[in-house]
Amino acid sequence: MPTALALLYHDPEGRLIDDVRRALPLLTDIFEGIAICASPQANNQALQLWQSVGAQVEVESRGDDAPIYRLGAARRTAVTLALQGGPEHALYCDGDRIVHWAQRYPDELRQVAAAVQQYDFTVLGRSQRAFDSHPGVQRDTEGIVNTVFRRITGLAWDMGSGSRGVSRRALEAIRAHCDDDTICVDVTWPLCLREQAAFDLGYRVTEGLEFETGDGYGHQRTEGDYARWLDSLDDDPHRWAYRTKVAHLMIEKMLPYA
Repeated sequence: MPTALALLYHDPEGRLIDDVRRALPLLTDIFEGIAICASPQANNQALQLWQSVGAQVEVESRGDDAPIYRLGAARRTAVTLALQGGPEHALYCDGDRIVHWAQRYPDELRQVAAAVQQYDFTVLGRSQRAFDSHPGVQRDTEGIVNTVFRRITGLAWDMGSGSRGVSRRALEAIRAHCDDDTICVDVTWPLCLREQAAFDLGYRVTEGLEFETGDGYGHQRTEGDYARWLDSLDDDPHRWAYRTKVAHLMIEKMLPYA
């Protein structure tokens, strides 16, 4: 049976609507249903576009916590919604990343959607080229998280792509044994499942999970201008503060598994 697709979706200004429209024929062909946990600020026109092809949409119930403290709960909601029907596996991803992946690496996405059925839980990492396409603020801080994860597990996996394959039985175990609601489910979900020793964990490297934030956001797309725009992101100390905070939180969440 085909894999379901579970998404988080934000894009309040609707800048990705055209990208979504172009990606939908492929996504509906590859996946057995689409489930979305949307932010309260998600663009309504975009959500209606997803719903026009049968996607289930649930708007996230947010408190006052910052997003990094509730993204895990949103991912759990999306995967739970995706697996309510027939599929035994779901691939979860952020909405902007999946439309980028579908447009740039459609064959790879189709292959990955099938490959995640081989395991209870599949960590989808990035090739060196895809990892290097991200700003330095992400490469440097996510590299620390990857190093700590490797030191704890012996697994040289890239943990920061925000995309995973999840089986129904793995989801049941996550819901029962891993109550992490934060962005740290990137590391705590596989660590929790690995500790129980009853689940097959896999890893797959991708090209399509390259840096996508530039899509549809108005900067010049010539190679030189894009490179300067990408480098300029590292000039903002607020980005460094946020990314180091995420890395610190993830390391703290890994300590019980060390």
